[in-house]
Amino acid sequence: MRVAIAEDGALFREGLVLLLQAAGHEVVGCVGDGNALLGVVATEPVDVAVLDIRMPPEPDGGLTTAEEVRARSPETGLLLLSHYAETHYLMRVLEIGAERIGYRLKERVAGVQVLADTLDRIAAGEIVIEPTLAKRLVEAPSKRSDSPLSTLTERELDVLRLMAEGHANNSIAQELFVSPKVVEKHTASIFTKLGLPRDQAMHHRRVLAVLAYLRSSRIES
Repeated sequence: MRVAIAEDGALFREGLVLLLQAAGHEVVGCVGDGNALLGVVATEPVDVAVLDIRMPPEPDGGLTTAEEVRARSPETGLLLLSHYAETHYLMRVLEIGAERIGYRLKERVAGVQVLADTLDRIAAGEIVIEPTLAKRLVEAPSKRSDSPLSTLTERELDVLRLMAEGHANNSIAQELFVSPKVVEKHTASIFTKLGLPRDQAMHHRRVLAVLAYLRSSRIES
């Protein structure tokens, strides 16, 4: 796919270029700030834009730039990177959108396989969340009696956490050592308990389920 990078750290930026090229992707732009990335997106077809959250032109410039990219080019996927798994950053990411978007730690994507898998999921329309943060968020609201997640069983919470990380049913089944049929039953139960409408497409209901717990977990990171 065609990827554009905006990262103010020269060393990490060049490292991303090498990783992307090793994964067979074409880097159509490699810049050091958000304004330059907007210029790339305006002139080049970009499948996914990779942005550092903390970069010029402001402290959280990557988020501001991502909002602008999504407004100008809704079909362009977005991968936000940070050194830290911060809840408030994730909430900002969710305000930008819940499809074709990801938030991951820099250290976790410093490998061809993880980076390629993340980009593939985003390009396919999914939301991809750093597993560490997904686990923290799905566990925290489950302890609150006023949370819609309080009605979910521990196994259903496991399924929801993996769903938030971007796993499809077959992948969830492998992670939990159960059959895909069992995962389907848990998923249906999650949708019912969270009150998600039956007339929505399966993918959209999965996104709504993820948002249900992420938005109910505005905890301090």
